[in-house]
Amino acid sequence: MSWGYLEDAGGFKGHADRICVPQDETELRTLMAEANEKRIPVTIAGGGSGLTGGRVPQGGWLISMEKFRKLEVGDGVAIVGAGVTLHDLHAAAKAHGQFYPPDPTETMAFMGGTVACNSSGSRSFKYGATRRWINRLRVVLADGTVKDVRRGEAIDFDVPEIPQPACKKHSAGYALTPGMDWVDLFTGAEGTLGIVTEAEVKLLPVPKQLLNGIVFFPSDESCFAALDAWRSVEGLRMLEYVDWAALKMIATKFPEIPPQAHGALIIEQIVESDADVDAWADRLEEAQGLGELSWFGTTDADRERFRKFRHALPETVLAISERNGFMKMGSDFAVPVPRNREMIAFYRERMEQIMPGEYCIFGHLGDAHAHVNMTPSTQQRFDAGAEVLTEFARKAVELGGSVAAEHGLGKRKAKFLPIQYTASQIDAMKAVKRRLDPHWLLGQGTLFSD
Repeated sequence: MSWGYLEDAGGFKGHADRICVPQDETELRTLMAEANEKRIPVTIAGGGSGLTGGRVPQGGWLISMEKFRKLEVGDGVAIVGAGVTLHDLHAAAKAHGQFYPPDPTETMAFMGGTVACNSSGSRSFKYGATRRWINRLRVVLADGTVKDVRRGEAIDFDVPEIPQPACKKHSAGYALTPGMDWVDLFTGAEGTLGIVTEAEVKLLPVPKQLLNGIVFFPSDESCFAALDAWRSVEGLRMLEYVDWAALKMIATKFPEIPPQAHGALIIEQIVESDADVDAWADRLEEAQGLGELSWFGTTDADRERFRKFRHALPETVLAISERNGFMKMGSDFAVPVPRNREMIAFYRERMEQIMPGEYCIFGHLGDAHAHVNMTPSTQQRFDAGAEVLTEFARKAVELGGSVAAEHGLGKRKAKFLPIQYTASQIDAMKAVKRRLDPHWLLGQGTLFSD
């Protein structure tokens, strides 16, 4: 899917005085030096697959990173330009018997964007988010100068400790801690501190055998019981949830979904022996899943089929939103694993009150990170959904969680930053911003709504 320069995948639109597509780093540095001298705001655009408006300018210049396409695969590492897509990195790594562990759903995302948002995805259950897999970053600062930093190179100024939530996934604001390194500072900063032009990322050998499955359940209760039981399964690297409404939403694309299914879990496991595969028969029986109606596979074709199933979920939500004439609207909150069911129950209670029949829940519940996807058919329901997201943010923080697990805050959700952090903590982040971008030119409106 392709988006224009002035819109993102969620339908958030903007405007720019100038659209720039630098051919290389030299041209980018010249542009930034000029913007800095003239005090022109600059927004950095990746592939456009984001949902929070971070890459959408509200005036000033837009700089697209599409020409930064360097891609070199080595033993255990890859060097990628900011404009390399996840799809191209996956393909290049696979050709060398390796893979890049972070697995955001949208494979047309640019690598620079995934670094900016500290993106994660279905395999984050085992491998964590992008930050963990970066060895080195090359970054152009707001004044056009360049920093080339490796993992372990500490920042050269003092910052306070900013407490992080107790959940497994978090990407909201700057993860400040005394003595932190530059890689951790730039990763997840959403393009507000500098422009990532190149990254060296870690790769792993492709597992010898994978077992993939979509397991259907007759009830939500049996689905959640299995979810809790399977988190400890050895070698499991994906554990995703799909509710009944989401299954119904994509039923025309996948008519083979069992009609009696009221929930599903998507799994992927590294298997070492036939015994690892055979163990699923007992697990399914214990979990009271719809074993004979569930789907399992071990081939690349099976994995591609299941990937399309998973990708059809956000894709269909987006299509319904566009048909209804509204921006895509959904949650990106995470809570500590023990509070998972409590958060889901709160989601359902409020959504049934404001938007019955026009929402579904799916996502990374292995990490207690669900996406509530809203498909309002009226302006009144859209407005109610926008309001309830703030309630959800407060509830997530109350339970020890995050207001942004993997998509960042961008412009649409910058209002959630003060829910996560105190005023003094946000001031500490702003002090870092002023140090690296004293004229506040990069990403105006992103992260900090003021």
